[in-house]
Amino acid sequence: MSLMKRTSLMPWVDRFFADDDFFNKWWREDRLPAVNVAETEKDFKVEVAAPGMKKEDFKVEVKEGVLYISAETKAEKEEKEDNYMRKEFSFRSFRRSFYLPENVKEEAILANYVDGILYLTLPKLKAEKKEKIKKIEIK
Repeated sequence: MSLMKRTSLMPWVDRFFADDDFFNKWWREDRLPAVNVAETEKDFKVEVAAPGMKKEDFKVEVKEGVLYISAETKAEKEEKEDNYMRKEFSFRSFRRSFYLPENVKEEAILANYVDGILYLTLPKLKAEKKEKIKKIEIK
């Protein structure tokens, strides 16, 4: 089973906005970071591209089988000179969520933020090999 992107509970909302090119380009492409997901025998690897943030800006949670990745950053800058004053601020945030497969060991998930990329390692539970034996009743 693979890691799956969580979709809206209201599909009609997704369909409504899916036809709006302006909305898709402005919101989805510019606001949501790119995510790479890879699967190995031992784990799932998730990479979230979020340059310009600090590790303190991120929140990673697992709740009811869903992995939530969110971040929020605020910056404020003020310049004062003889005849003018300039004040700028910026605010960035995002939230991504993914359904976890049943074979993910939730309590052992690791996260690391390096050079603008959040790396997550989601270890898999060890699969127990069960010998399939079908008992046949004799009548």
